[in-house]
This record gives sequence, C-alpha cells and structure tokens, in this order.
Amino acid sequence: MLNKVNANINFNNRVLRGLVIVPTRELVEQVSKSFADYGKFLKVKHTKVMGGTSRTKQSEVLAGGVDIIVATPGRLLDLEKDLIVDLSSVNFIVLDEADTMLEMGFIEEIEKIFSLCSPYRQIIMCSATVSQNIRKLAKEFLKEPVTVQIHDRRDKVELINHRAFKIDVKKKKELVTTLIKESKYEQILLFVNKKDAADAAFAHFKEQGVKVAAIHGGVEYKTRVQAIKDFKAKKVKVLIATDIAGRGLDIKGLPLVVNYTLPESTDDFTHRVGRTGRAGNKGEVITILTVEDYNSFTKIERNLKLNVKREVYEQFPLKDRQPRQKIQTKKKLSERKGKKVPSTEPQRGGAKSKKTTKRDTNRNFRRK
Repeated sequence: MLNKVNANINFNNRVLRGLVIVPTRELVEQVSKSFADYGKFLKVKHTKVMGGTSRTKQSEVLAGGVDIIVATPGRLLDLEKDLIVDLSSVNFIVLDEADTMLEMGFIEEIEKIFSLCSPYRQIIMCSATVSQNIRKLAKEFLKEPVTVQIHDRRDKVELINHRAFKIDVKKKKELVTTLIKESKYEQILLFVNKKDAADAAFAHFKEQGVKVAAIHGGVEYKTRVQAIKDFKAKKVKVLIATDIAGRGLDIKGLPLVVNYTLPESTDDFTHRVGRTGRAGNKGEVITILTVEDYNSFTKIERNLKLNVKREVYEQFPLKDRQPRQKIQTKKKLSERKGKKVPSTEPQRGGAKSKKTTKRDTNRNFRRK
C-alpha cells in the first residue's frame, strides 16, 4: 500500500487512497505504528480514526489532507456521515482481523464502508482463521479473489511447547498462582473468556502480590493502553485479557501464554496461542483443565493435530470425580468397517450343531 500510494502522491492536493479497517483501538495503534516505521523515508501521510479520542483533532488532520487512514468502523462512518471524510477515492482497502470483525457484528458497517469506496479498488482480507462469513463477504465484494495462505493453522508449530494441567475446580486459582510465582518468565499473558472473570482473576492475583494488569472491553481505553505499555516494559508480570481485547496483541518475544479458562472454539485457541512463538522465537502455552474441559480440549487437539500430555501438579492432587477412562482395544479391520466376523468357537447345543452339519452335507451333495 505504501509503495502504490507513494508512487502517485499529489503534494498540492492529497487524496485519500488507502484504508485499513480494524476491530479495536489497540490494533489501530499497532497498525499505525507499522505505517510510521515502514514509511519513515516516504512522503506518505497517514492518520488514526477511532473512538475514545478527540474527534476535533481527527477532523483537523483530515482537513489538511492524508493518503491513508487506519480506522475502527464506528468512528469512520460517523465522520463520513458528517462529511468530514470522503471515501470515494479509496482504491486500496485492507480488512484486518476479518474474522473478529464479523464475529463482533460489524458486517453491516463493513458493507457500508465498501460501498462508499471507489468501485475500482483492491480489497485484502487478513485473518489467522478464515470462516464461512469471510468467504461469504469475499463472494459478495471480491472479483476473482486469490487466497494467499502463509501457514496452515492446523500444522503443529514446533516453536511452541504445549502443556496442560488437570486441577480441581476449587483449586484452580491456587494452582495458577503457584505456576506464576514459580515461573522464570517476566511476561505472562493470561486469557479468560469473560470480563467478570478477568476482573475476578485480577483481584485475586493482586491480592497474592503478583504485579498484574487487565484489559477488556469494560476497561477505559487509556487504562488499556497503559496496561499494555507496562507489560511490554516488564513493569507488570501478568497481563489478563479477554479474547477480543487480546486479539492482535503483538508483544515482542512473549514467552508464555496461559489459558486460564478454555476458549470456546478452536479458532480462539489458535489466536491465543499465536501471541507466542512469533517471528522465530520459542514460546510456551499452558492450558488449565477442570473436569468439564476435558472433552472440549480433546476436540481442539484433534482439530489442530496436537497431542498434549495431561499433567497433575504434585502439590494439587485431584479430588474431583474423574470420568472413567475407556480401555482402547485394537479392532480388526472387518470390525472397524462394521462387518460381522464369523465365530471360530465351537457352537453350544448338540441339536443345533447337528442341524448345521446336515445342511452342509445336503449342500455338498447338490454340488456333486
């Protein structure tokens, strides 16, 4: 995008050409920083458009002319509605974290934004996972689309070491606290499913003397930004995040991800795990399992071709009732296909045996 826009800049009258749409403010900041880094020696001007920041300042920057906008959908459409930004000249669109955008219910906003841009445009949809919703959107807006797959998410990433600990429900907090305190790592990203779970975990770890911060949709934007800064600077050891708030987090050399609660889908597990083992660095993932998680985790393993050993921490022996293990017996091929295997054991009951023998004799006689 930088190369294409830079080749056709009109310095006297800058026209908006590029647009990157992302689901969260954190990603606006991250992508904007990338534009600043990669375009350091170019004359391309870009700006951020997102909620929670000064609308007046954004309007002033846009009035001065920009080449590229990085935006969240809501604020962008608000500014377009008030005629502060004109999208009709945009011919290069990127939809980043596309799966998340659609899961968050942004489909109507995205369709609206696409319809406001130039009909002569290139659209790129980026995501670690590709859902049916993305394919549907692609079918509606893309012409002869090409799929570029960097890595198969179902391939095991050798740089990531997976561990899983089984624990009683009531002992879960104690186990994770012990693992955190004994860990040699200075940065641990801990995932939960809901906002209230994040708040509860934050309160518990803080009480235990752990340097901790939490980010989720209910936390003010400025507080979230500061929490991420502190985590990157290693002022905070544990950063608690929900899936939405954690999506797109790029922590250089992050050593450990903890699944405090198991995610609801394989795709969410993939996104969480993807925060570590990045850019050639090794990483570790620890998943905490209570009895109700066993089946769900087995499905995730099957989908991702993983085989993670279940461990029990010595200090926390299991007391919750465990499911009975099925004894696996090797079946013959004919049995696996559902065919009946004739018994080789002698039949019980003399009369039945005689009858069978007589029928066999008659059959042989007819053949002769």
